[in-house]
Amino acid sequence: MGHGIAQVSAMAGHDVSLYDIEDEFVRDGLDQIRENLDEGIELGKVDSDEADAAMRRISGTTDLAAACEGVELVIEAVPEQLELKRETFENVEAIVDADAIIATNTSSVSVTEIAAVLDRPERAVGIHFFNPVHVMPIVEVVVAAHTGDETLATAEAFVEDVDKEAAVVRDYPGFASSRLGVALGVEAIRMVADGVASPADIDRVMEVGYNHPMGPLKLTDVVGLDVRLDILEYLEEELGPRFHPPQLLKQKVRAGQTGKKAGEGFYVWEAGEAVRVNDLWDSA
Repeated sequence: MGHGIAQVSAMAGHDVSLYDIEDEFVRDGLDQIRENLDEGIELGKVDSDEADAAMRRISGTTDLAAACEGVELVIEAVPEQLELKRETFENVEAIVDADAIIATNTSSVSVTEIAAVLDRPERAVGIHFFNPVHVMPIVEVVVAAHTGDETLATAEAFVEDVDKEAAVVRDYPGFASSRLGVALGVEAIRMVADGVASPADIDRVMEVGYNHPMGPLKLTDVVGLDVRLDILEYLEEELGPRFHPPQLLKQKVRAGQTGKKAGEGFYVWEAGEAVRVNDLWDSA
């Protein structure tokens, strides 16, 4: 998610610093941005000069202080773990200027709880992009308990500036997108476990019958089965047993079948494309 946010920000003319904890991760992020832009050029959606200019606006670093120096907006996209996000917010606030906005790309964790560690929680807001960032047109702007009016207005303006549509939601478990998205996804996983149909047929019903751009199981692979598991466990704790994670999902995560990024989940993925259903779907 981080590299996608960096990409759309740079394409909109912003100077961007892409931070990660290891050089390898930084290089992977920059390589993925270049790959996305090259694909856009091939499809005629991006001009080559525009792509080159965007890449020049992005720098990569493993030095958080260097990444945050003089910035107006920080968007964290670390894993969906409350304490890790709170630690990230604390570290960032110690570096950035007093008027800098600190945002989280969390898809489900309470922004209010994350921001509680800040000396100035009014500067915190949720800016939740959808995956893949450079394709999906919607962004949830999540208003926490202490989010200031100026912070909210700046977040909405930023979303508009990167050519996305902002949906403003309250800071409630799962917000709008994750709560509805995982509800559909978890039921699809239960259907696979019950032997109702293959992942491909379940997805086809939703894509053709309900005009969804991507079926719930393929979307789970794209998002990451481990990410979906984290969200379900959080929502079960906050909202009750209807979000209890299926055993099949837990088994796949334990086996390392976390979706597109791992090369297999409910589908087998090659070169970024789902090439076939995982043969083990009906025996898990």
